[in-house]
Amino acid sequence: MTSTASDNPAQSGDEVLYAVGEHIATITLNAPQRMNTISGLMLDQLAERLLQADRDRDVRVIVLTGAGRVFCAGLDMAAQMGASKGSLGGLSGEGGMNGELDLRTTPPTVLHNLDTPVICALNGGAAGYGLDIALGCDIRIACASAKLNPGFAKRGILPESGGTWLLPRMVGYARAAEIAFTGRMLSATQAEQLGLVNHVVADDAFTDAVRDLALEIAANAPLAVRAIKRMMRAAETETFDQNVHHVFLQLLPLLRTDDFREAVTAYMEKRPPTFTGQ
Repeated sequence: MTSTASDNPAQSGDEVLYAVGEHIATITLNAPQRMNTISGLMLDQLAERLLQADRDRDVRVIVLTGAGRVFCAGLDMAAQMGASKGSLGGLSGEGGMNGELDLRTTPPTVLHNLDTPVICALNGGAAGYGLDIALGCDIRIACASAKLNPGFAKRGILPESGGTWLLPRMVGYARAAEIAFTGRMLSATQAEQLGLVNHVVADDAFTDAVRDLALEIAANAPLAVRAIKRMMRAAETETFDQNVHHVFLQLLPLLRTDDFREAVTAYMEKRPPTFTGQ
């Protein structure tokens, strides 16, 4: 998962790092001194980096992770204590109107609308907003020591960043209700059993496991992978008949791509294909 190149060399004030290598964009929440809690600057930079990766045709998969020992501990509670009643302290966002947050440009909404597949590498705990961001990714890999904390109800709030939409679709309504209403901490193993994470990996093998999965996805035809993701996302609101028709319309341009011809040729020649995204 280490990167060999970057379009955005890290600056001292960056709260989200961005690097690209081997067709993988690695986006890292970079405030380990406060356990990567969410600030307004981090929100803006995270949305920008996600969109940058989605626009870059050299990027075939995104890995989202955190610096230090925690993925993201949620909102910056110190900022919340200093905020006025009924507001989200420090989260006004640059794109907001009259000092209010524009939810259309916040990371959960941006993340949901990306065509590029996203792996969340849970290098440690994920709580609150951080948990919602993790759930918004396509795939989650957790290190064995990671814990998921859905403790919104214990903090007097609700999952404000997509959790109420995502969680029931992942585990069913009854399980989602128990998780959300109790706010119990979940171990990585419990999260895997519930289907909230795809894989749990020993801490010392975690980085290699994430990189191996990212490379496996990146080796496939990128236009096809992006189309598959679009159609899976569309299926959430379409009937079966609508989705089948929609998929057929997506298939036709793929049949004219260089990558499709390369896939057929490689199959006939009994060799691995080399895709260019063309």
